[in-house]
Parts: sequence; C-alpha cells; structure tokens
Amino acid sequence: MQREPSSHRSLRLTRGSHSKSPLTRIRNGLVVLGVVFVGAVVGFRLLGDYDWVSAFWMTTITISSVGFSESTDSTPAFQLFTVGVIVFGMSAAAYTFGGFVQMVLEGELEVLLGHRRMTRGIENLSDHVIVCGFGRIGEVLASDLKHSRREFVVIDAKTERFEAAKALDCLCICGNAMSDETLLQAGIERARTVVSSLPSDSDNVFITLTARTLCPDIQILARAEHPTTEKKLLQAGANKVIMPAIIGAHRLERLITRPSTAHLIELLSESSFMDLELDEITLPEHCHLIGVTVASTEAHRKHRLLVVAVKQADGEMIFNPDADYTFQAADIAIVMGRAEDIQGFRVAFQLSIY
Repeated sequence: MQREPSSHRSLRLTRGSHSKSPLTRIRNGLVVLGVVFVGAVVGFRLLGDYDWVSAFWMTTITISSVGFSESTDSTPAFQLFTVGVIVFGMSAAAYTFGGFVQMVLEGELEVLLGHRRMTRGIENLSDHVIVCGFGRIGEVLASDLKHSRREFVVIDAKTERFEAAKALDCLCICGNAMSDETLLQAGIERARTVVSSLPSDSDNVFITLTARTLCPDIQILARAEHPTTEKKLLQAGANKVIMPAIIGAHRLERLITRPSTAHLIELLSESSFMDLELDEITLPEHCHLIGVTVASTEAHRKHRLLVVAVKQADGEMIFNPDADYTFQAADIAIVMGRAEDIQGFRVAFQLSIY
C-alpha cells in the first residue's frame, strides 16, 4: 500500500506544532479584522450617533490610519472606543499582512499559484493517459509520451517523485493512485488509458480494480513482477499485463540469436534512427481511407511509408497486406516511416493528428 513518507509526515507535524502556516495566519487575520470592522461600525453608529454610511466611513479611515478631523469634545467612552478600534484594527491588519509577506518569502504563494495552474491544466485534458507511479518505468514512459506529444497525468504518493515529475514539466498529482478521489482528480472519467506501473503487484491490482470500477470502458495497462499476478490483474479488469522481467529476457534472447533484428527493434522503440517510427492509424467511419486500396494510397511511392500490417475490427491481424487490400471502417493501419511522413499521410487523408 502507498503511504505518506515519514519525513513528509514529520515535517507537516513539526510545522503544525511550532508555527502557523501563512495561509492560516491570513485566514485568521481576516476573520479578526472582519469582526473588528463590524464591531466598529456598530460602535460608531451607537456611541457616536452616526448614520450607517458615516459609521462605515469612520471605521475605514480609523483602521487605515488615514485620520480625520474631529472635535476633541467627544465623550471619554467614545474616545476610548476609537482608540480600541485603532489598536485592534491595525493589529489585525498587520497580522494579516505579515502572513502574506511570510507566504511570499517562503515561496508558498508560488506553490499555490503553481498548484492552481496544474489543476486547471488537468481539468482541460481529455483522451489522456494517467500514469500511476513515477519510478523507473513511469519516468521513461512519461518521457516517451511527451516525445509522442500525448497528453498525460502522473500520479505518485512520494513527494520526491512528484517534484521530479513537476521538474520535467509534467502535469502531476501528489496522491495515492488507489484512491477514488485521486483518480477522479486526474480526470479518469475523461481519460483514454490508465497505466499502473508501481513496483508492488498488490498495489497494481488495487489500482486496476479501482480504475475499472470508476470507468468501466477505459483501457487499463498494468505492470506485474510475478507471473502469478497476471491472472489476478486480468480478473481485476486490466486489458493488458506487462511483465518487465519477461520483456527483458526476450530482448536478451533476440540480441543473442538475432542481433540485427534486435537492433532494428531498438531503433524503432527509441526513435533514434532518422526519426523512424512505427505508428498506428485508426480509421473511423466516413474516413477518406475507407474503400481505398493499399496501392491507391501510394503510401510507399508518395509518402515513403510501409504498411506493415492491418488490424481488422474483429481483431484479426493481416501482416504485409496485399496491394489490393481495401481499407474498412474500424481498421487499424500499422505503418512505418519518418514521423514527418506519417503526419503528412494523416493530413493527406484528413486523419486525426496528435
């Protein structure tokens, strides 16, 4: 289970026991200032025989220390009351202003504004990816998603990882990904995919179950360290289970038996070779590619792309489709080429660009 770090708890407890936060000072100061202001208005109305507007004016210029030209033949009670308004009013104002200065000096104002910007950024997302965990896998995934220009939100309960994600200019939330509230804050009802990449299998199972309960139609990709966890994750609602140990072993086997193939796959996965990419293009209804053959698209001659495969609506995968293959609605065309050529192909057939 994800727990708040002990250092973070102790810091919070220490701050709470020895000093009030700037926001608390400002809030308390405003409350006291409001009470003094209202009391002063009522006092000037009753003791000074002012009307309500004049009482409001007298209170304002008294607390603000602007001063006023009044005769000195006021009753002693009225004079003492005015002194009290000045003392208590200015003290409350100074206390409130001191809290604001403290907030600026401690950087909490910047943190507060940054948090609001982060919240607004997350609220504006849709069809995004939620990455639960910013460890070794989560950090690499976030970097790749940013390279692919995909919108995403990072969730991590550890403060240092949250700060690391924020330093990389990622939209992020410091919270427990197993919590309904945290996932809702990340916009799970508007998201397309949830990735649970925590090192604990039990945490990933719980996140998967929570996400599936909140959003029955969302795609969930979950990490597993032990083969026996795969079945539990699938039962909890994961669409796919990724086991890094097995993937690493397969990669090592390719490097031993098929080094050139392994090198090509590595270049494609890292996008480090002439910006070469494997991309998939989903064909919605009424798409300009519907009813068009592979040859008619001139993917290779005009766009310098290879149509590697086509995944049909029923899930069947057709590798190296024939030139006379006709694209159908809900097909997913898997193409290989430079990123700029893939984008040009999308533009030519008015397909979505991300």
